[in-house]
Amino acid sequence: MISCTSLAKDLIRKEICALETLHDRIGPEFEQAVLCLSRIEGKVIATGLGKSGIVAGKISATFSSTGTPSIFVHPVEALHGDLGIIQRGDLGLFLSNSGETAEVLQFLQVFKRMGLKTIAMVGKANSTLARDCDICLNASVESEACPLNLAPTSSTTAAMVLGDALAGCVLTQKGFSSDDFSRLHPSGALGKRLLFRVKDLMHSGDNLPLVVSGTLMRDALVALTGKAMGAVLVVSSLGGLLGIFTDGDLRRAVLQHENLLNIEVDKVMTKNPVVIHESRMAAEALNLMENRPSQISVLPVLDGDNKVTGIIRLHDLVQAGL
Repeated sequence: MISCTSLAKDLIRKEICALETLHDRIGPEFEQAVLCLSRIEGKVIATGLGKSGIVAGKISATFSSTGTPSIFVHPVEALHGDLGIIQRGDLGLFLSNSGETAEVLQFLQVFKRMGLKTIAMVGKANSTLARDCDICLNASVESEACPLNLAPTSSTTAAMVLGDALAGCVLTQKGFSSDDFSRLHPSGALGKRLLFRVKDLMHSGDNLPLVVSGTLMRDALVALTGKAMGAVLVVSSLGGLLGIFTDGDLRRAVLQHENLLNIEVDKVMTKNPVVIHESRMAAEALNLMENRPSQISVLPVLDGDNKVTGIIRLHDLVQAGL
């Protein structure tokens, strides 16, 4: 009896092969579809029956969340009273593995009568649906990953990924930004990542551990311990950042200097530290702290004139839910 591990790897490999074939197939028809989707004045109406309908619903949701209004309409429900959802300027996105699903083909005729653009995402490029739509995207697979070659597996994966590719290209064409995305996702963990800016979480004013260049370490340590930010920021008389002295720098300095208290902080600080501007997204600060050979726990924050306005800690970002 074949082991579950071997079977799982075989199934995954088949799906990967299906995606590699899809990758190589992307061409002019895909370009046409992206152009058409990026120019519509109405909404994308995605439809499909069975597993294709489930995939169509997901693709529709992805479009809506990335700035292209979209809704999933069940083809049977559409033919029993839901046709009122269709308006001038809309576009139909029709999913069907066989391309011969009767209800989907009947629904298509409504779009044809209204003169609306239609895109087919099909598993058979010579099917009725493929021929009758304005643009046909071939999502065919050699076989299903299902051991029986029956249950929609590779075919639904290919359709899903093709839909993701469409949505990704359309949002790029339309200049959809992370700020736009944040307005559509104001709640939950994702909303926190997208809505919080550095200035919302940084410490500033009286909480800011600042010392001026030339300050002796005995006084710098008072600021380091008193503000409890894990660092002091060394600035010029004009407020420009010259360096940072952290708890880690203190441990190293103690080992290197016998008379540490009487040394100027400039001699032991880290010059040209990693910084972030107050207008940047808090998630960017997290990325700067984490994605480096040696993780850092604090960042100096600068304003538009590159003057120090705050400090932000990894702890602050974690506490905010990022």
